[in-house]
Amino acid sequence: MQIVDIDGFMARCQAKGVERDVSLFMLQGETLAVDDYVMVHVGYAIQKIDEQQARSSWELFDEILAVTDSPNA
Repeated sequence: MQIVDIDGFMARCQAKGVERDVSLFMLQGETLAVDDYVMVHVGYAIQKIDEQQARSSWELFDEILAVTDSPNA
C-alpha cells in the first residue's frame, strides 16, 4: 500500500482505491514518508518496498484473483 498520511506510528495508506489505517510500529527503524510503499499484513506495515515491488505484487495478486475467480477454478 502507498502511504498518504502519517501521524506518529499510524499511517493512512491506499491501494487500488481502498484506504486503511495501518500501524507503523513494526517499522520503527525505517525512515518512512508520504508516497512510500509498505507491505501490509493484518493492519501492520511489515516491510518497506519500492514502487516496482509494489506494482509486481499487485500484478501477481491480480493474476491469482483472475484464476480463482474463473469458472474452471
